[in-house]
Amino acid sequence: MLNYQLSLDFALKEDQKDELSTYRNQFHIPKDKYGKDLIYMTGNSLGLQPKTTKKYIHQELEDWANLGVEGHTNAKNPWLKYHEFLTESMANIVGAKPIEVIIMNTLTVNLHLMMVSFYKPTAKRYKILIEADAFPSDKYAVESQLRHHGFNDKDGLILWKARQGEELANYEDLEAIFKAHGNEIALVMIGGVNYYTGQYFDMKRITNLGHKYGCMVGFDCAHGAGNVELNLHDSGADFAVWCTYKYLNSGPGSLAGCFVHERHANNKDLNRFTGWWSHNKETRFRMRDEFDQLPGAEGWQLSNPPILSMAAIKASLDMFQEVGIKKIVEKSKKLTGYFEFLLKQLGEDSIRIITPSNPKERGCQLSIQVKNADKSLHHKLTKAGIISDWREPEVIRCAPVPLYNSFQDVYHLVNKLKAILNE
Repeated sequence: MLNYQLSLDFALKEDQKDELSTYRNQFHIPKDKYGKDLIYMTGNSLGLQPKTTKKYIHQELEDWANLGVEGHTNAKNPWLKYHEFLTESMANIVGAKPIEVIIMNTLTVNLHLMMVSFYKPTAKRYKILIEADAFPSDKYAVESQLRHHGFNDKDGLILWKARQGEELANYEDLEAIFKAHGNEIALVMIGGVNYYTGQYFDMKRITNLGHKYGCMVGFDCAHGAGNVELNLHDSGADFAVWCTYKYLNSGPGSLAGCFVHERHANNKDLNRFTGWWSHNKETRFRMRDEFDQLPGAEGWQLSNPPILSMAAIKASLDMFQEVGIKKIVEKSKKLTGYFEFLLKQLGEDSIRIITPSNPKERGCQLSIQVKNADKSLHHKLTKAGIISDWREPEVIRCAPVPLYNSFQDVYHLVNKLKAILNE
C-alpha cells in the first residue's frame, strides 16, 4: 500500500498520478449554492449520474417517438433483446458467466423469486440463516417466506450475531451455528457486504460451509456489485441478487441484477414463478405454445423489461466495461486506505472505525462511530458541504467511490470532520 502522508500536497500528487482521475469529469457532481462541488460520499446509497446517461435515454425516447412499436426490432438498440446488451459487462463486474446473469425487476422482487426456487423447506429442514444485522428488506423478505410456507418467522430464523461488544460477524460462530443447527437449515441468505459495518464476507467460505450441511446458499450483493470483486461463479453460491443504483450508478430505484449458478442452468425441475419472457425466444410470440423455459438466469425473467431504465444501466456499464472492475478495486483500496489513515490521526478518543481494517474484508465504505455523537453531527457535516450517510444508532457511513471521488475529497472531508469535532 501507499506510504500515506498528512499533507494536502500528498493528496494532490496522488490525484495527478491516478489514471482513473479523468472519470470524475464524466459524472454530474452535486454543487452547493455557490456552484462549488460538494464532497459526495454516498455512492453506497445512490451513485452519481454519468453525463452520458441522458444521451442513452434520449436515444430510446427518439426511437420510441419515431418508430413506435417497431422500435422492438428496428431501434438502434432493438428493445426485444435490450437486456442482452447488458449481460456480458454485468457478468464481468460480478465475476460470473453470461449464462448466469440477468438484469430484471428490482432487488427484493428478485430475492423472492430466488427463494421460490431455492428455499425448499421440509418439516425438519426449514430454517433460514441470515446475519443478525442484515439489511431490513432482506430480513422482512425471509420472514415473509417462512410465514408463506406455514412456519413461525421467529422460530424459523437463525441469526448470525456479532459477539457482545463487537460489530463484525465471526466465522467461528458461524461454524458453531452449523454444527448445532445445520440439519435444520434449508437456506443461507447473507448480505455479501454488510450495509451497516461494510464487512465483506468470504462468500466462498460461507458457501462451502452451507453446502457441507446440505443447505442452499444465496447472497444479497447490493453493497458489493461494482464495489468489490465478487467472483460469484467461483464462490459456488446457488444464487445472488443486487441492485444497480448504488455503485453501478443506474439511477434511483433502477432495475436489479440476478445470478444463478450455471449448475442450475438447465434444471427444469426447480420450482419457479414464470412469465412469457422466460419462454423460448424463438417461439415466444406464437402465444399459444406450452411453456418452454429458457436456460440459465434468463429463465427466471417474467416480463419484458423497461427500456428507459435499462438505457441508464447501459450508460454506466459501458463505462465499467471500459475501465474494468480490477482497476476500480485497485484504486478503491488505495483511496479507502488513505481515508482510514487520515481518520486514525483523529485518535481513538474521537472516532472508531467499525469496518474491517483488512482491505480484503471491505469495499470502499468506512462506517465510523463518533464518540458521544448523535445525528446533529451528520447535519453539521452536510452544512459543511459533505454528503454522508447516517445510520442509527450511531454510525456515519462514507464511501469514497473510485470512479468519481478523489484523494482531495478524502483529505477535505477528514479536515472538516476534525474541525467539527474540535468546536
